[in-house]
Amino acid sequence: MAHILVLDDVVDAGILLKRILERKGHQVSVFSEEEEAIAFARRNNADLAILDIKLKKMTGVEVLEELKKISPDIRVIMLTGYPTLETARESLKHGANEYCVKPIDKEELEMKVEDVLAQ
Repeated sequence: MAHILVLDDVVDAGILLKRILERKGHQVSVFSEEEEAIAFARRNNADLAILDIKLKKMTGVEVLEELKKISPDIRVIMLTGYPTLETARESLKHGANEYCVKPIDKEELEMKVEDVLAQ
């Protein structure tokens, strides 16, 4: 299965995603700090990153750009509790594969993760 990096400034949200994805057999590393997630990506090869758009110090799109510099092939799903067409377009323009709206629907997340990993 896949190695997935999850970055959400709300620790409990990241842990929830970890539980859902580990039940599907994935290895999941959860972060609430942008720098830690980026440093992890430099040292480890993740297949997929799930990034919240609203973070503490950077935006999810800025983290997406950094991850793409480190690993151009990494697949990315963006999360947001504040969906707008502008954030969706910006995310996709910078290389995100998919976009999910919070609160996360478990089945939708599982389906999108499966679809993105199959790309």
